[in-house]
Amino acid sequence: MSRLDRLLRPRHIAVLGAGWALNVIEQCRKMGFQGPVWPVHPTKAEISGLKTHPTLSDLPEPPDATFIGVNRNATVEVVAELRRIGGGGAICFASGWEESGEAGLQQQLVAAAGGMPILGPNCYGVINYLDGALLWPDQHGGVRVDKGVALVSQSSNIVINMGMQQRGLPVAHVACLGNAAVVGLAELTGALLDDPRVTAVGLYIEGIDDAPAFAALAEKARAMGKGVVAIKSGKTELSRTAAASHTASLAGGGAASSAFLRQIGVAEVMTPSELIETLKVLHVHGPQIGRRICSLSCSGGEAGLVADLAAPYGIDFPPVPQATHDRLYAVLGSIPTIANPLDYHTFIWGDGPKTTEVFSAMLQAYDAGMYIIDTPRADRCDPSSYQPALDAIVAAQKATGKIAFPVASMVENFGEPRVRAMMDQGVCTLLGLETALAAIKAAQTPEGLPGWRPAKALAPRETWMLSEAEGKALLAEAGVAVPRSVTGATLAEVARAVRFSAPYALKGLGFVHKTEAGAVRLGLASLEGQAEMPGAAGYLVEEMVTGAVAEVLLGLRRDPVYGVTLTLGLGGVTAEVLADTVTLVLPVTEVQVLEAAKGLRLWPLLDGYRGRPKADMAAVAEIAVRLGALMLADESLEEIEINPLMVRERGAVAVDALVRRV
Repeated sequence: MSRLDRLLRPRHIAVLGAGWALNVIEQCRKMGFQGPVWPVHPTKAEISGLKTHPTLSDLPEPPDATFIGVNRNATVEVVAELRRIGGGGAICFASGWEESGEAGLQQQLVAAAGGMPILGPNCYGVINYLDGALLWPDQHGGVRVDKGVALVSQSSNIVINMGMQQRGLPVAHVACLGNAAVVGLAELTGALLDDPRVTAVGLYIEGIDDAPAFAALAEKARAMGKGVVAIKSGKTELSRTAAASHTASLAGGGAASSAFLRQIGVAEVMTPSELIETLKVLHVHGPQIGRRICSLSCSGGEAGLVADLAAPYGIDFPPVPQATHDRLYAVLGSIPTIANPLDYHTFIWGDGPKTTEVFSAMLQAYDAGMYIIDTPRADRCDPSSYQPALDAIVAAQKATGKIAFPVASMVENFGEPRVRAMMDQGVCTLLGLETALAAIKAAQTPEGLPGWRPAKALAPRETWMLSEAEGKALLAEAGVAVPRSVTGATLAEVARAVRFSAPYALKGLGFVHKTEAGAVRLGLASLEGQAEMPGAAGYLVEEMVTGAVAEVLLGLRRDPVYGVTLTLGLGGVTAEVLADTVTLVLPVTEVQVLEAAKGLRLWPLLDGYRGRPKADMAAVAEIAVRLGALMLADESLEEIEINPLMVRERGAVAVDALVRRV
């Protein structure tokens, strides 16, 4: 039993704050809540026809759940009293806490709550559509359900908007976190997942308060056969600023958050519409649908549009197997081109048996099928001629055991009642072609590695940068190859110390960005006559690395949310200009690093494109894991960046290094 059970599934509810209390009472009535609702007010005799109680102590028994709609200072007092009498938990509605600079007041609230769970402060509330219990002071778009998904959000307005959806998604719970002063994201979501009537969870996340706990939650959800899909805000500086001003939470880097979600098996989407459509898939079919997709439509234009729009999502359509081709040909003949996506033409339209055979034959060869079908608007047209096609989709799923998705290319071209009718038959209809493709891609998200957890996150701290020579000494000690080199305070000193042959690389020490400062000279045949570099704190001379077939950027840095991240891309400024990098959250294996590197747009240049020599990316992966282990073992290290790492056909050499530590 979770400490949140009484709050989320209450037998009775107390409400404080005259105006807000009235709204909560009315919403509970509309939803048919069977338990008592007790308004608490020091002077009013009744609220909305219910007798009030002057204080919490006057209630018949400690309430399971309490909606606190009073000002922030009074909220602290109410929470303390509620805890004293044994309340089950509370919603703290008032704003103006840590997000407004009142951290001390929020700490008082946490102390007042003790072990009693509270959601908020700055929290709109929770809705339980399964039992009709609403601690919610406003209108909402839901209805009572027997089972459905949970929507959890760190933004009240975002989840209010999603709750008004007309896409046929059955919603079991709506829950807001607010500032999450006592109950965090993982605990709340886990408590909702514990309800067997909850089929999946959709999250709007501004900041993750405990990444290891959230990773454990994702693993728990998969073990229960329940999918989790999330929108993670904070991918831009403006978004991170907005999140901080709203919840005072750390958003974490955008690339790091996406990597983290991917590694723990949480599907990530970009928009509320994509979240809703993905949840429909997870609700009906569970997590991780297969990757072999087919598409069927009665128009070549639709078939081409599907193929074009699917490409950016990485969804391809495997060719039709010969046995399937023959089965389709037996019905369709030689007029349609039998391919995937399939344009089956219209001459079978309205013929239930032939349509069912075509739909079933195609679907049998794949994991899931998209059936493009936009039904006519019922107010001006007669959609009855579309019913045989809809029946054939249901029959195809039933006959094959594969997933059949009716897809309306435009969101308004199906209607929520028809979506629900199809869902009652076990068929998930997706609305909007681009959104449907995003949902299918998200629903393919594989599960995370069992037991994987990110490293401990450290708070931001002051660091200092090692010189390049010191950084390379650290790399060499860790087993990473570096060029032979000498250092000195002056050009004359390094010139006297050199014991290797030209060509040379001459670098000034003490610069973060040496190239921009003019502190790098390459391919020198001699050190004689070289001019001083203004601002240099010393000099480094290295032998030039030869035989490289590629330059790679490899960077590791601490993240205040996810522990330590690893970034890979092509070296120099290429990664920045093309925004072509991949990010992983540590710990990772060499296999994972190599697999991630294959996601680079420029991967072919590393993998022998048009007869080029192949770069030894296995060596790069080994170096990445080796340095990752060093970062995890030594908490004084803040950042290690090698740019570039010169990769040969065998082996790799670090020719530049930036290292920060405390």
